[in-house]
Amino acid sequence: MSLANTRNVAAAVPNDLESYWIPFTPNRAFKKAPRLIVRAKDMHYYRPDGRAVLDGTAGLWCTNAGHNRDPIVQAIQRQAAELDYAPAFQFSHPKAFELANRLAELAPGDLDHVFFANSGSEAIDTALKIALAYHNVRGQASRVRLIGRERGYHGVGFGGTAVGGIVGNRKYFGTLLAGVDHLPHTYNREHHAFTKGEPDWGAHLADDLERLVALHDASTIAAVIVEPMAGSTGVLPAPKGYLPRLRAICDKYGILLIFDEVITGFGRLGHAFAAERYGVTPDMITFAKGVTSGAVPMGGVIVRNGIYETFMQGPEHVTELFHGYTYSAHPLACAAALATLELYRQEGLFARAKALETRFADAAMSLKGLPNVLDIRTVGITAAVDLASKPDAVGKRGYDAMEKGFHEEGLMIRNMGDTLAVTPPLIVSEAQVDEIFDKLGRVIRAVA
Repeated sequence: MSLANTRNVAAAVPNDLESYWIPFTPNRAFKKAPRLIVRAKDMHYYRPDGRAVLDGTAGLWCTNAGHNRDPIVQAIQRQAAELDYAPAFQFSHPKAFELANRLAELAPGDLDHVFFANSGSEAIDTALKIALAYHNVRGQASRVRLIGRERGYHGVGFGGTAVGGIVGNRKYFGTLLAGVDHLPHTYNREHHAFTKGEPDWGAHLADDLERLVALHDASTIAAVIVEPMAGSTGVLPAPKGYLPRLRAICDKYGILLIFDEVITGFGRLGHAFAAERYGVTPDMITFAKGVTSGAVPMGGVIVRNGIYETFMQGPEHVTELFHGYTYSAHPLACAAALATLELYRQEGLFARAKALETRFADAAMSLKGLPNVLDIRTVGITAAVDLASKPDAVGKRGYDAMEKGFHEEGLMIRNMGDTLAVTPPLIVSEAQVDEIFDKLGRVIRAVA
C-alpha cells in the first residue's frame, strides 16, 4: 500500500471506539473486531483498506436504488445550497407538497394524504396516534385498544414497541402502552418450510381477531397494525388470503387497518407498496427507508381520505392534529425522496424486482441441504435462512456467519439471532445474486 493510501486509511479509522454506543449491536464484540465502512457506490460498500463488500442487505433494508446514486447525491447538494431548513409548523416549502402528491399517486385506492416524519419508528407512532385521535374526533373515544402481532417489528418508539411482538425488544422496558394485545404470528415450519413466496397455509390465523373482539369488544379497539411481510423477525410472508381476511374483519367491526410498509415499500416485493401485491387497501400505510434510498432520514404515514376529512372540521384557524416533528418534510429529505422516486420510475426498479423474484428465490433455495439449514423463505427480493442454534449459545452461529461474511467473504448480510437475511438493493444483477448466495453458502459451511 502506498504512503498516501496508508494516510487515507489512518484518517478513516477512528483511534478510539469507546465513546459510540452502537444501536442493536453487541458493542464489546464489535469493538474487538470492527466492521467499518468508509464509502459506498451502487452495490458495494468499501472498507478502510479499500476492499469492496457486496451489499446483501441494502444497508438496513433501505438503499433500494443502490448507494450514492448520482441523481440523489446531486439533488441533496442542490437543496443544501438553496434551502437548508424550513419550519415544519405553520410554514412549509414547495417540495413537501410535491413529494406528498407523488407518494399519493403511488399509493393504492384513496390513500391520498401524507403526514411526514423522520424514521420508521416515528411513522409508526404517528399512525397509532392518528388512529386514536380519529376515533376520538368521531365521538368513539372508547376505542383506545391497539392490536399488533407476535413477532412483529414496528420500530423502537413506545407505541411501536408496545404493538411489536419481538421479545428482546420488549422485555426490558416495562409495561409500555396499556391496552395492547397481539394476534398470533403466521409462521409454522411444518407447513411453511422452504416456501417460495406466500405460503398456502395460514389464512385462518387472521380469524384470531374475532377472538380479540369477543374478549375486548369492538367498541374498545382502535386499530390493527401488521407488516405485510414481517421482516426483522426473519422474513415471514403473509399467507395467501390472510391480509384480505384481516381487512374484512376490520371492516366488519369498524377497526382501522394499518400496514407497516417501512420495509416492504418502494419495490422490495415488486410493487410500490405491498398493499398492491396483495390487493388490499389499508386505512394507513407507514413508510420510511426506501423513500430516499437511505440517503437522508425520512418516514411518514399515508392515510385514506375519510380519515383526513374527519379531522378537517371546526374553525379553520385551529390546528386539526396536535402532532408533528421539527424535521417533518425536511427540505433535504424531500429533495432526496423526489430524486429517488424519479430514479425508481426511470429505471423501472419495481418491475425489475418483480421480474427477478423467481431467479432470486431459486438462488436462495440452492442453499437447502447445507449444514444446519432448517428453513429458507423468500418473497420479492428478500430471503431468510434459518440455521440450527448451537446448544449452548443461541444466536452465536448467526453472529459468526455475519462476521465471517464481512471479514472473509466481503459480503454484508444481516443476522437476527440464528436467522440470516438477504435483501440487496433492487439494482442487483443476476450475476450478483449468484455471487451473494455463493458467498453465503461458503459462510454457512464455515460456521457449521
